[in-house]
Amino acid sequence: MSETIITNDAPAAVASAVGTSAPAPDSDTLLDVRHLKQYFNINMGFFRSKPLKAVDDVSFSIRRGETLGLVGESGCGKTTIGRTILHLYKPTAGEIWYNGHRLQTAQQIQEFRKKATMVFQDPYSSLNPRMTVSDIVAEPLDVHRLYASKQEREERVLELMGYVGLNSEHASRYAHEFSGGQRQRIGIARALAVNPEFIVCDEPVSALDVSIQAQVINMFSDLQEKLGLTYLFIAHDLLVVRHISDRIAVMYLGKMVELADADEIYNHPLHPYSKSLLSSVPEPDPKTARANKRIVLHGDIPSPLNAPSGCPFRTRCPHATEQCAASMPDFNEVEPGHFVACHRVSELG
Repeated sequence: MSETIITNDAPAAVASAVGTSAPAPDSDTLLDVRHLKQYFNINMGFFRSKPLKAVDDVSFSIRRGETLGLVGESGCGKTTIGRTILHLYKPTAGEIWYNGHRLQTAQQIQEFRKKATMVFQDPYSSLNPRMTVSDIVAEPLDVHRLYASKQEREERVLELMGYVGLNSEHASRYAHEFSGGQRQRIGIARALAVNPEFIVCDEPVSALDVSIQAQVINMFSDLQEKLGLTYLFIAHDLLVVRHISDRIAVMYLGKMVELADADEIYNHPLHPYSKSLLSSVPEPDPKTARANKRIVLHGDIPSPLNAPSGCPFRTRCPHATEQCAASMPDFNEVEPGHFVACHRVSELG
């Protein structure tokens, strides 16, 4: 994983919005994200800038050994959350706790990166074409100096390649000699090099053929069981997310609008946006497909640069009221383990 940290100039008032006195997460929680904000200052011309609120006050936690699926439309902030958690972007505000410790200093972040890594979306651009597979997989080992000898490095590389279904003959070849599915396997082997506990999977199968997607998803599940991994799984495909996730979080325009167990989200969505999103999932059974009512949203997605006041979904929501325009609803637990941000959830549920 790249060691580059991309920073942005954040107003001091925003950066200090979250205090440092919050209690540590419980022992079952591996990652705890609290009031995370990621703003990017956009140049508007004439020496003016405006913050683009890619992630705006998002909180959630991930338990050890579970997979949290993160879904939403393009541009809603899913990938930005993953990159900000790993400090590829410096958070504008908020707290990130890992294993009961808040990440604050450069040393803490460096240690965190030995236990947390990322699988990128595009297997064609995320691999260096000038490096052999062996060097690509060993890059994190070189960065963190995780071997004592060249032989130990080579043995570790072959072990990692074996985890993802590649053999020793592939080690001396280059990325362009492989198919998309094989390239993604190389990327996964690289992510496993530091023996991580937590992996951000940023749409890892969206660029692959459907037949290959199933193989890669099953491999993720096998690796999780074998190595005790915890995933933040970002995806567009709701069927893929349901297959691999224990819980699912739904995002819209930088905000988290719903979070619950995977089956609960699919069988009993409460937020109007979640209902619309799930109604678009293809149904293989023709009779069931005809019985399902598609919830079509009208209007365009607002720009994060000019987000509507109050609830960000109100401009497309058929149930919006004046209250929705006046204030952003709290992200409340309306049922055990089921969190929703909607003023009218009790009426529409």
